[in-house]
Amino acid sequence: MHIAMIGAGYVGLVSGACFAEFGIDVSVVDKDESKIAALKSGRIPIFEPGLDELVKSNVEDGRLHFTTDTAEAVNKADAVFIAVGTPSRRGDGHADLSYVFAAAREICQALTGPTVLVTKSTVPVGTGRKVAALAKELRPDLDIAVASNPEFLREGSAIGDFMRPDRVVIGTESDRARAVLKRLYRPLYLIETPIVFTGLETAELIKYAANAFLATKITFINEIADLCEKVGADVHDVAKGIGLDGRIGRKFLHAGPGFGGSCFPKDTLALVRTAQDVGSPLRIVETVIAVNDARKAAMSERVIAACDGSVAGKTIAVLGLTFKPETDDMRDSPALAIVPRLVEAGATIRAYDPEGMEQARPLLPPEVQYCRDAYDAASGADALVVITEWNAFRAIPPARLAQAMRGRVVVDLRNIFDPAAMREAGFRYSSIGRP
Repeated sequence: MHIAMIGAGYVGLVSGACFAEFGIDVSVVDKDESKIAALKSGRIPIFEPGLDELVKSNVEDGRLHFTTDTAEAVNKADAVFIAVGTPSRRGDGHADLSYVFAAAREICQALTGPTVLVTKSTVPVGTGRKVAALAKELRPDLDIAVASNPEFLREGSAIGDFMRPDRVVIGTESDRARAVLKRLYRPLYLIETPIVFTGLETAELIKYAANAFLATKITFINEIADLCEKVGADVHDVAKGIGLDGRIGRKFLHAGPGFGGSCFPKDTLALVRTAQDVGSPLRIVETVIAVNDARKAAMSERVIAACDGSVAGKTIAVLGLTFKPETDDMRDSPALAIVPRLVEAGATIRAYDPEGMEQARPLLPPEVQYCRDAYDAASGADALVVITEWNAFRAIPPARLAQAMRGRVVVDLRNIFDPAAMREAGFRYSSIGRP
């Protein structure tokens, strides 16, 4: 089988490489000539553990190809996947579908035979139906079957999520599309992965509903963490106590500075806008968005309070800038709300992130100093703030941190350090949801 993946971004590149690993011939298409040139030379434009080796091995085996020529890629394809970006549209928060429809238009105009056109991008309910109408309008001479196949890839563990998913969701009304996609996902069927076949609209809504629910879990435990601080409880034990309930589950119950990334912020907002448009508002999700935005903004005030009410003239070490570990993604990272406010309040920021510093430079104030490692960032600092929970930071000995720093204030927004060990090392230690 041969497929074309339109879009060499996070979803398209990971999905294309994983399908190639299944033994499928894959052409990944992108309009960005520099990106395609980099991929052809073996340079991966994003950081995702294991992706460089996966791409390299499948390119060498002749199953994975990169091109800027859409027509060349789609004309031999059994299925064409649209995996382009759907960012929040400026002004109203709806998903910007211009890239999706542009890709669909170009694909349809280039086709010379029937195919299955699959939306893998996260798109609002009704998009697949519009893509089908567009295909019928542009190419009434061709049988173009349309399907929705949303992705559920977590940055930092995307390859494992694709190879060993909780489920695969396929939405289509076409028997041919169903058969083609079932063949593509046969390796997962053989390991008894649940494959959920449903309609177009249902598949599209499953993706948004899943992200909104997970965002709600994060926001819920963050508010419980605030309550824990007021009453002297420990949010780690609370999360464990409720997470062991099979109806709730342990995942996404880690208190912190608020969720960010490429999915939750834009997808919850797009879902809210869709619901408002059809007169069925989602009040819980609306509140989740508002609470999360306020939380990220409030974290800088927590740092200032820990520094006796002022950071003016003080040096603050910041560990972690990306929205989560094992990625270089800065989209909607809490650091984008915290760091500028601290700079505005007069602090000197010395920052270190294992993968995200180049991506952070154009997004953070120019005054931020970028360091070679965690100890360099901590050198001479009056206070230290943990924003991203990279494993390398968990291994830092408190005594060595104390030797590097001038002050003794540590604000741990990810609860990676042991409070007793930090106090023993002489730190004024503040964490999330712990007494």
